[in-house]
Amino acid sequence: MELERVSHRIWIWAGWACEAVRAMVKFLLWCILFVLCWPLALSALVLYPVVWLLLLPFRLVGIAVGGALELVSAVVMLPVRVLRAI
Repeated sequence: MELERVSHRIWIWAGWACEAVRAMVKFLLWCILFVLCWPLALSALVLYPVVWLLLLPFRLVGIAVGGALELVSAVVMLPVRVLRAI
């Protein structure tokens, strides 16, 4: 039980560390782009939120379709799960 808790904490910490490293790499790449071509870096900085807002409806549709497919899968697999429990 204790080992499971420790491994869960390590897993959470590793996920957090991975996100921190990703953010740092993105920032360093942006700094390099800023040094090499500052107009492109500034336009990327300004256009990123606009592109994110334009893609948001597609992300929401993807979440809804994924949920509907999970529901269909659960309904189809319900008899199998009931028979396995017997």
